[in-house]
Amino acid sequence: MIRRPFLRFTRKPKPVLSGDLDRAAVERLTGHTISDLSLYERALTHRSLLRTDPQAIRESNERLEYLGDSILGMVVAEHIFRKFHDRDEGFLTRLRAKLVNKKALAASASFLNLGEIILMSEAIASTTGRTSESILSDAFEAIIGAIYLDLGMDAARVFIERTVLGRVNLLDLANQKDNYKSHLLEYAQARAWSQPTYRVKAESGPSHDKIFTVEVFLTDRMLGEGTAKNKKDAEQLAASEALRSLTATDQDTE
Repeated sequence: MIRRPFLRFTRKPKPVLSGDLDRAAVERLTGHTISDLSLYERALTHRSLLRTDPQAIRESNERLEYLGDSILGMVVAEHIFRKFHDRDEGFLTRLRAKLVNKKALAASASFLNLGEIILMSEAIASTTGRTSESILSDAFEAIIGAIYLDLGMDAARVFIERTVLGRVNLLDLANQKDNYKSHLLEYAQARAWSQPTYRVKAESGPSHDKIFTVEVFLTDRMLGEGTAKNKKDAEQLAASEALRSLTATDQDTE
């Protein structure tokens, strides 16, 4: 049940390292009068805080992130299913992926100044913790889970529609071409690594209808594989898989 129309986050909150979470800040963030503040404290607790205080009676946001991810995926899938009633599964799948990937969710979290109220260790906060795409996107999904448990599905849906679906032109987003090869190259350059290399692993089918499987290597490791009807598309798929692997590794080390 929605208890109050959303309140726009007009003030930048004071960064928090530990301790009690400010109820007013959470209500500005969610747009609702909340009931159970402890749910939102859990949603905004990064696991780094638990490492510095192992005796603390806390739980990180990972379980709520899992729940929020499922709710987010369902709401987004239903919304674009109804809006684009004449488009096929491939179109819907690609558009959903653009709306719920870590970069997009981190942008939504930044729109809410979410990074400023995440509870994290001083070590993480003093580096890039409050701007980390991984930390921001995980906390954003956890907030969705907290809203669902505290206020119900309608409130979670309104929050998603305001912060994810209502901030972009869906048709323009759907028509944007993702260049995963460029993203992977930028990732490597930012870390002073050698450039990614692509190798055709296999070819099959007749000459007029070939299927290519391409592998991508980075720092002498095979990180992704893609299969498509031309080499360029196969390389893009391989780069996409490599990026997923690398960002998952980044998250594990935070």
